[in-house]
Amino acid sequence: MTQPIYTEITASISELKKNPMAVVGAGEGFPIVVLNRNKPAFYCVPADVYEAMLERLDDQELTRLVESRRSERGIPVSLDAL
Repeated sequence: MTQPIYTEITASISELKKNPMAVVGAGEGFPIVVLNRNKPAFYCVPADVYEAMLERLDDQELTRLVESRRSERGIPVSLDAL
């Protein structure tokens, strides 16, 4: 069964074991798929790309939360009551 590969750059597990930083460097800032027996085992992404992905996921979750609460009625509160 074939699997889609979501990047243009591939490396084998043995290449990764031999020189991990060279494999990451070959991606030039883009994700790399690491293959095990010619099947994707995992994707390797630079730290700044991973951090950006987490930020976007967090933003999406916050957007969903705002949308779900948009129709809720507010409760009037005075600053003096706080």
